[in-house]
Amino acid sequence: MCKVESKEMRSPFCCPNCGKPLFKTESGLHCTNGHCFDRAKSGYYNLLLPQKGKQKFHGDNPLMVNARRDFLEKGYYAPLREALMQAVQSYGKAGGLILDCGCGEGYYTAGVVSAVGDKMQIAGIDISKNAVALAAKKSKTAAFAVGSAFHLPLEDNSVQMLLQIFSPHCMEEFGRVLQKDGIFIEIFPGKRHLFDLKAAVYDEPYENAPTPFEIEGYELLESRHLENRIELSSNADIENLFKMTPYYYKTGKKEQERLEKLESLSVQTDFHLLVYRKLQ
Repeated sequence: MCKVESKEMRSPFCCPNCGKPLFKTESGLHCTNGHCFDRAKSGYYNLLLPQKGKQKFHGDNPLMVNARRDFLEKGYYAPLREALMQAVQSYGKAGGLILDCGCGEGYYTAGVVSAVGDKMQIAGIDISKNAVALAAKKSKTAAFAVGSAFHLPLEDNSVQMLLQIFSPHCMEEFGRVLQKDGIFIEIFPGKRHLFDLKAAVYDEPYENAPTPFEIEGYELLESRHLENRIELSSNADIENLFKMTPYYYKTGKKEQERLEKLESLSVQTDFHLLVYRKLQ
């Protein structure tokens, strides 16, 4: 049985087994029912419940995670991160908890940490252990855990702001953890996002399917359409952009060869940033 720490040592996470609050120790987290979770060397906690089947890895693999890290660190998506930081500053409440659900390698989480400083608590969750390990190294003041968007290791009504950026989501779980009047910020690609990249690789490029803006139980407070053009001047950057998308895993040998020959490419980015308020 683990020893319970004081309230001041409480983690933003709850036990994925029993739902009790988790408290910090020198080596990890524990709940009052004796469930314990070690802290990894990079600083995150694995709160993902055992999955059915024999799948060894969950979420983005190292290839996709490293490609996204290398691409984003070049600053190509910096305008989007700046817009997110502005939204967080505008709608965040001092003392509240921000959850970056599907935080990936932590590029956007790091921007949020910079935007709010110590005014709010920040937690990041992703199902990919590879991604969370990088995120935890990048933002030491935020709390990170491996977990699923479909079984969030957070208590009911504990989150003031929830971020969902290009990642799977479960509105039932989001509604459970979000407080009344809590803020939900969603970012997803517009119809022309990366169309130039698809046109350079595929015989029949296609636009992205539209995503509806209406969410039952939420009020849309703000909608921002962010379009930009980025100039990729090396094959390495083009390859990284392609590998951080699902397209890479659906591409045949002919298309891969086309990609390998590209040394420069002008690409349109197209994002929607939506801010909602939970009504109940």
